[in-house]
Parts: sequence; C-alpha cells; structure tokens
Amino acid sequence: PQARAWAHARSRRTPDAMSGAKDGAESDPLLRVSESGDGGKPGGESTAVETSKDTNTGGWGRQTLVTLALTVLTSSQGLLIAASKKNGVAYGYAVTSANCTVEAVKLVLSLIFVAQAWATEGVTEENSLRISLPELARYPVPAALYLAKNLLQYYVLLYTDAPSYQILKNLNIVSTGILYRLFLQKELSNTQWAALTLLALGCTVAQLSASSDAVLTTPAAGLFIAIAMAILSGFAGVYTELILKSGGNKRNVNAQNVYLYAFGVLFNVFAIFAYDYDAVIQRGYFHGYTFLVAVMIANHAASGIAVSLVMKFANNIVKVYSTSVAMILTTLVSIPLFGFELTVPFVLGTAVVSVATFLHYESGRAKKGT
Repeated sequence: PQARAWAHARSRRTPDAMSGAKDGAESDPLLRVSESGDGGKPGGESTAVETSKDTNTGGWGRQTLVTLALTVLTSSQGLLIAASKKNGVAYGYAVTSANCTVEAVKLVLSLIFVAQAWATEGVTEENSLRISLPELARYPVPAALYLAKNLLQYYVLLYTDAPSYQILKNLNIVSTGILYRLFLQKELSNTQWAALTLLALGCTVAQLSASSDAVLTTPAAGLFIAIAMAILSGFAGVYTELILKSGGNKRNVNAQNVYLYAFGVLFNVFAIFAYDYDAVIQRGYFHGYTFLVAVMIANHAASGIAVSLVMKFANNIVKVYSTSVAMILTTLVSIPLFGFELTVPFVLGTAVVSVATFLHYESGRAKKGT
C-alpha cells in the first residue's frame, strides 16, 4: 500500500511537459513572437529540456545571464549573416546547405534532450517518439513555412544592412497579431492595436533615406522580402497554435521538435536539389564553410535554446527588452564593422519600434493579469 501511495503521489507531482510549454508560450501566443527565430514553432520554437517558467529559480543572476545570452544571440544573427558574405556582396557557400545544417544541429540537440528525458523519467507516452500518421501529418506545413522564412533571411541581407534587418524583423509582430485576430479570434486591446500601428510606422521611418536620391534606404526588393518573411512567420505561428490546441496534444516539446526538425532537414535537402544541386554536387556540401559560417550556424541553433531558457528562468518581457537592446547593439557594432552611418530617421525609427514593442507586450501582460 505504501508503494502504491508513493507511486500515486509521484505521478501527481510529475508535470506534463507539454502543459509547461503551454503555460510559458501558448497562454499568450502574441508574447511568443520575439526574436527567437521564428515566432511559434511547437514549444515556442525551442530546443530545450523544459519550457515552463520558473522566474524565481536562480535569482536575478541567472535571469541576467539568460537575458544577456538572448540579446547577444539575437543581435549577432544579422551581423553574422552579413559578415559571412564573400567580399560583402554574395555568399561563398550554398545558403540551402547552411540552413539544412542548422536544422540538423537542432534535430541532434532535440534527440539528446529526449534521451535525457528517457534517462530520468523513462519512456512515457509524452516523450515517446512513436507517433500516429494523423499526428505526424501536422508537422510538414510549419516545417515548410519556416524553411521559406529562414531562407529569405539570407536574401534580405543581400539588399539591406544588419541594423535595418534587425528593425524589419519586428514586422513579424504586426503580421502575427493581425493573423491571430483573424484566424484564432484573439482579442487585442486598443493599446496593442496602437502599438502595432506605431511599430509599422517605426519600421518605415527607420528606412527613410536622409538623401534626396531615394525615399527609402532599403530597395523595394529587400522590403518585399522582409514583408514576406513577416507574413510567413505569422502564418507559421497561427498554424502551430492550431495544431497545439487540436486534439489535446500533450506530447513533450522536445519530441515535437524532433518531428519538426526532421521534416525541416528533409525539406532543406529538397531545396538543395532544387536550387543548389550543381554547386553542392560539384563543389561539395561544405564548400565555402569558414569558421565564421560555423559560428553563424551555431548561433542560429542556439537561439532556440536561449528563448526556452528565458521561458524557464525569466519571463516574456525579458525577450522584449532583449529585442530592443539587440537593435541598438547591432547598430553600434555595424558602425565600425561595416561602416554603417547613423541617420536621424533611423534613430527615431528605432526609438519608436522599441517603445511600440514594449507597449504591445506590456499591454498583453496587463490584460492577461486582469
């Protein structure tokens, strides 16, 4: 009887990994759209052992460390992609190859974390990799959306600089907010709608040219790619929210990521054959890889982990601060590294975007607490 009672108590104390992810990320999907990378993959697009929030664990020291890590990773994404261009003009490696390697690293990390869960908890229904075909069929769509979005980030940096890229990435907050309202009937407060409008205006102001030769600093092609990235990120977030809420899905977040990244690797292989087949076959898969490219790949893979750590040890508003600080940090680093010149429109636009992002998330948090 004592053994049965102990087992019953232990089973009640064991948290559901998926519910932890929902508490941290799904409770307010709009709060999930920050620079993790990708605005809404299963489990908040994270590759971590847990995603539940524990804001008191480790104290302010751990929160500060996690916030600093996310800020550095977020600000360095655009910088590393821009720096990896050969002679600052084009990429010396196959973009599809680099993106495929990122997904492969995430897949390996997810498998490691699942194996750790097996070692500590045993193989359970939540962390098992056995899956039915109907459930498996949920993952190709978001994987394809993220494939297109992640590839576009390389091409947008062919038309714009790293600071402008960091500013334009915030458009995914606008697209996701609108799409959640349209497809998931998520209510937005008047303050949030005003913040989304300010954010879009701030991104526009930041791109205004100080010279009379052109109205915008970023060419039209670069702006169209940035808008396409934002829309793809929004649709991916909406679709992910739908599949997470359908059928009472309680699968472990790392097991979910295994399926998602497996399809990501598969689709990236198709992309290699479709777009870079000759280059990869003739010159090799790793042709053009340098130490800097390897750091860029590691950075992209680690970003998801940093976001999940924020969910575990800090809170959502930390991601907002990290995003705002990352815009400033990217700008400061780009001045000596790429010769970026500050303009009055860019400074004003950055300030407006930072304030709008803060208002949007702060309003969502206040609404959630009422």
